[in-house]
Amino acid sequence: MEEDDDIPQLSTDTLKALQEFRLEQSEKELKLMEIMKQSNPVDISNLSFGEDWQLSQFWYCEETAISLAKAATKVVGYKGNIALISCPTLYKHIKALAPDCKVSLLEYDSRFAVIAGEAFVQYDYNFPLDVPRELASQCDLVLMDPPFLSEECLTKTSVTAKFLAKNKIVLCTGAVMEDFAMRLLDLKKCSFEPKHQNNLANKFYCFANFDLDSVLSNL
Repeated sequence: MEEDDDIPQLSTDTLKALQEFRLEQSEKELKLMEIMKQSNPVDISNLSFGEDWQLSQFWYCEETAISLAKAATKVVGYKGNIALISCPTLYKHIKALAPDCKVSLLEYDSRFAVIAGEAFVQYDYNFPLDVPRELASQCDLVLMDPPFLSEECLTKTSVTAKFLAKNKIVLCTGAVMEDFAMRLLDLKKCSFEPKHQNNLANKFYCFANFDLDSVLSNL
């Protein structure tokens, strides 16, 4: 028996699907490079990026993204100040609802600089205070979704949230982080459950230090 006989072989259909996926990703990267070269303002309404699982990216479904964006603008008003930490897909939804709202996007993935422009802040939770000093205690609402379900990640991201927030904080994370959400930020679990484009094995909840459910129910 040849050694290669023991190596699993992909079917023709699987290989074709893989090639199509790689071609689609390549086309998206080329489109992004073209957009980044443009000097004119970018129309972000239909601009989107694929999930990078190596960065633990799992995008909200459209309904969840719109609900959170509507809640955020209702909480702060249409000219309020919002910080988004590691939840980049909410940016365009909030700006669509409230163009005059100041939204700072703190995100590791530099692709989103195309969408947020000068509002983009390169962010690494390992350096929680490596953020602009002028944002200290300036944000009417901080909405955060740390990339990893770990005490370390939430602890460090919480340092950033406390630095930015005037008061109100919303955290979207796995149910397993409930005790840490309470201990680190004094956040309570909401009835609202964020959903993702791709169903995740982990149960997700929203946690807040105000009555987010009432805001959502009155949209």
